[in-house]
Amino acid sequence: MGFITSSAARPGRWLTVSLTARRAESPVWTWLALAGLLGALVLAVLGVPPVDIHGPLHYAGIMDPLCGATRSVYLTMHGQWEAALRYNPAAPLMLLVAAGLVLRGAAGWWTGRWMQVRMPRRAVIAVAVVALVALEVRQQSNVALMTAPWTGG
Repeated sequence: MGFITSSAARPGRWLTVSLTARRAESPVWTWLALAGLLGALVLAVLGVPPVDIHGPLHYAGIMDPLCGATRSVYLTMHGQWEAALRYNPAAPLMLLVAAGLVLRGAAGWWTGRWMQVRMPRRAVIAVAVVALVALEVRQQSNVALMTAPWTGG
């Protein structure tokens, strides 16, 4: 039983990777990734917004998994990986995934062959839930850092 294959998806495999000559199934992911990267570029140039975008639970000391992501993206875009990972380890990962999706889209448009990655829906949901719970626990353990005022990179 293999985990990765270069042919079409086969039953019994939890992760398949294939190349296809047809258009991408979900071009919206490529466009969302491109928009996210453009937003990160604007954030890198203009800096962290001076307006408060926290919800009411933040002031009660309850962090959410995305807390610190804006600061983390800013720091990642400035090459400060260690500090970025301290604020939110998911943000640099999201930037890398977005860059991969944009490169996948560019390669697909250039060559006419699209890489498809498939996982069963239950596996995707399970991985997402575990990752979000782990990130929530991690962010909640860093309340002091998440609630400290931003002093810049």
